Amino acid sequence: MHLGRTTLSKFLIQQLKGIEGASDLAALLIDVAAATKTISSMTAKGALGGYLGEVGNTNVQGESQKKLDVLADDAMIRSCEWGGLVAGMASEELDEPYAIPDEFQRGNYLLVFDPLDGSSNTDVNVSVGTIFSVLRHDKAEAPVTADYLQTGRKQVAAGYAIYGPATMLVLTVGKGTHGFTLDREIGNYILTHPNLAIPEDTNEFAINTSNARFWESPVHRYVTECQAGRAGERGRDFNMRWIASMVAEVHRILMRGGVFMYPKDTKDSAKPGRLRLMYEANPISFLIEQAGGLSTTGRKYLLDVVPEGLHQRIPVILGSRNEVARIERYHLEHDAGTDRPFESPLFNERSLFRPEARV
Repeated sequence: MHLGRTTLSKFLIQQLKGIEGASDLAALLIDVAAATKTISSMTAKGALGGYLGEVGNTNVQGESQKKLDVLADDAMIRSCEWGGLVAGMASEELDEPYAIPDEFQRGNYLLVFDPLDGSSNTDVNVSVGTIFSVLRHDKAEAPVTADYLQTGRKQVAAGYAIYGPATMLVLTVGKGTHGFTLDREIGNYILTHPNLAIPEDTNEFAINTSNARFWESPVHRYVTECQAGRAGERGRDFNMRWIASMVAEVHRILMRGGVFMYPKDTKDSAKPGRLRLMYEANPISFLIEQAGGLSTTGRKYLLDVVPEGLHQRIPVILGSRNEVARIERYHLEHDAGTDRPFESPLFNERSLFRPEARV
């Protein structure tokens, strides 16, 4: 089959052949894709559509809601609530799970999503995206919050749409990670990046260095080695990237490798991590591991974490396998007290990053 003509629908028929509930799962993913097309259109119009700016509300995360946050959330719900495919939905923008209205039939799947990841970037025209995760719900009863709290290993599908120069949908159903590009002329997602594979080694890392004074020692150790470059023990130069949009960071890693870190820090003791487990870390980790990468909290594989709450935050380190394994090893050595001490001019007493700020 000619690659350029493989639509998302054809792809799902092939990928899900022989899987229980395949037709319903495929139909749900088509509904999700339809919602991303609507969101893509809104983000593309920007100020011309009156979509930019804030609505004056805060979500359950305590974050100011952008107009596009609310509109994207509504687009996903309206696209997926009526088809008899989902038993319920949960969103970053909603305090509690969304109950399917009584007039609609309930299905056997739960949809968990971040409608517009990186929405703080919309006003400056930087790439943003939608992240989603699909879980099974085999009970006759309507789901309660506890039904959503499944480990990432139990996901049956996950993906994201990125709204950049081109709109792309990146998807896994547990058989590799695959990228589709939206052909606006025909309105279809076309398979353009089959079987994405993340290189095991990389010379790029992404982290918000403004939080350096709050990092744990293992993260300081890794970043310092990268910054030392060819003159240091790594023996090669590294590049640092930071876009402040998880979807954009992860997309770059899937295309050419790299490491993304939003690690545990001491900036806010009430938040052990910054990113949300259920609708950010889990679906992205599923994609990364299906593409040959690794994802960890620094101390445990992300997909093995048992969720404690719908909006639970967690440290996230993911990307090229060998670099992620190194960072995890640094955490384990630190916890065991076997990590070697190191000094860096970036963190000495005369620098901005004073030793007392280190964990």
